[in-house]
Amino acid sequence: MGDRAVIVGGGIGGLAAAIGLHRTGWEVTVVERTTVLDDAGAAISLAANGLRALDELGVGEAVRAAARGQYAGGTRTPGGTWLTRMDGRALEAAVGAPIMGVPRAELHRLLRAALPADALLTATEAGPVRATGTGRVQVELAEGTLEADLVVAADGVGSRTRGRLFPAHPGPVYSGSTVLRAITDRPVDGCGDFELTWGRGAEFGHIGLRDGRAEWHAVLTVPEGTRFPDPLAELRRRFHGWHAPVPALLDATRPAAVLHHDVRELRTPLPSYAVGRVALLGDAAHAMTPNLGQGACQALEDAVVLAAALAGGPTVEAALTRYDAERRPRSQAVARAARRAGRMGHQLSHPLAVTARDTAMRLAPSGATLRMILRHHDWRPPKPGRTPGARQPSGDRWKGAST
Repeated sequence: MGDRAVIVGGGIGGLAAAIGLHRTGWEVTVVERTTVLDDAGAAISLAANGLRALDELGVGEAVRAAARGQYAGGTRTPGGTWLTRMDGRALEAAVGAPIMGVPRAELHRLLRAALPADALLTATEAGPVRATGTGRVQVELAEGTLEADLVVAADGVGSRTRGRLFPAHPGPVYSGSTVLRAITDRPVDGCGDFELTWGRGAEFGHIGLRDGRAEWHAVLTVPEGTRFPDPLAELRRRFHGWHAPVPALLDATRPAAVLHHDVRELRTPLPSYAVGRVALLGDAAHAMTPNLGQGACQALEDAVVLAAALAGGPTVEAALTRYDAERRPRSQAVARAARRAGRMGHQLSHPLAVTARDTAMRLAPSGATLRMILRHHDWRPPKPGRTPGARQPSGDRWKGAST
């Protein structure tokens, strides 16, 4: 196999893929169209599967040190009644780790630090990917071309690379929900580790961060493209009667800190995550709704499985076939489960349906909730599994790589 890879997209999935390949001896270049490689102003929850993937990439310890465990919390009604309670200790005992919250900007920083400085090519738009006469692939850039043995398309839900590989695919669609989110400027009294509140056609949730601040999100069921002249004022109007600390979280937020994005998903599954020497990863492969908090975790799993497959496969094409076979069924199943969770959660608006859901959740045994979580969180990284003819690490680059 060759040893040079181009990763299109410098988000969580793209950086993780670059780290995984770099650690097994590949020369990597990450091409990112933006100037700043982070998502400042928001945070992310990482479940045990995502943390295990980060451990495999050698950055798990650093991420844990920057994160806060979610041990207490659960789901409530707007009036404050608990529907379910989360036992983070039980979850940790079952899968080895609690869910942890970390600012996205900090996670990006830690991932970037695990790569050589010259591996990141920012403010650069990646164009079409083409096969060469030598069996390699080329990525067109405004300044020229990059030739490689592998291209990883991690360019997000609106992936242009995916559109070129699968021109007949309908692409991402609006999920029916829009999300506003921010990190508070200061700590908020009574703000625990994690809470989610379901109302009629709306959701409000928050996670506590290590420095005492909190990240909150508000999900609204509105037409695509809906925007507000003053987003924070609109949220105060909609959520003013909800239980504490919801109003206090909004009051502790600067208007300029609020991010607003429509939630789009790949509702039509892709037939493959690999074409020739091009692999699709993260949202480019399986963009899902955030209802299970698994989008980034699945991208991290992708990165680890891809690196393991390439370390053990006799050819790039064979390795990508293994990657597709391992990742497509699981990630698409998680995407379907996330969509169902949204339909039974914040997207319900009829009073009778909301009452039925709330009653069912209050009566459900805690063990059933834990089993549902474990279905997605209990994942183990694959072993490379050398095969005859597999690429073996050698040379100075391997000696300098982390183990």
